[in-house]
Amino acid sequence: MIRPFPADLLAEIEALYADYAERLDDGPLESWPALFTEQCIYLVIPRDNFDRGLPLATMRCESRAGLDDRVRAVRETVMYEPRYLRHHVTNPRGGVAPDGAIEVRANFTVIEVLPDQLPRVLMTGRYLDRIVRESDGALRFAEKRCVYDSVLVANTIVVPV
Repeated sequence: MIRPFPADLLAEIEALYADYAERLDDGPLESWPALFTEQCIYLVIPRDNFDRGLPLATMRCESRAGLDDRVRAVRETVMYEPRYLRHHVTNPRGGVAPDGAIEVRANFTVIEVLPDQLPRVLMTGRYLDRIVRESDGALRFAEKRCVYDSVLVANTIVVPV
């Protein structure tokens, strides 16, 4: 049975999501993997695949080292037009599982702005997360499933969702 969040824990969760969005939007991107446990799961997956239990994901990392590699690819190997992103995370809901893990569902929207274009919605969906408190007292993502609503994905997805 999942219990509701106490108010102080909800404030910590909201702060974690704000930090997550800030690191993706304003950087440094290299600090983003530190929000995850060493052994973690990070998936960007279309809703249809998720709902059908299909494992195919647009982006998949299975450890913090995999997240570091993703950041390195963005910084060093991927060629793309400069852009600005704004991640909006809203309505975190969930509870604390019997094992102490925090299970959270939150909505997200990613807005993309290319220098010579109007802003546009890049992606919408929900985060399905499992958060743990590590020995240093910090909350970190052990699992993050970014389930996007469209069956189509923009070819401009460069940075993580």
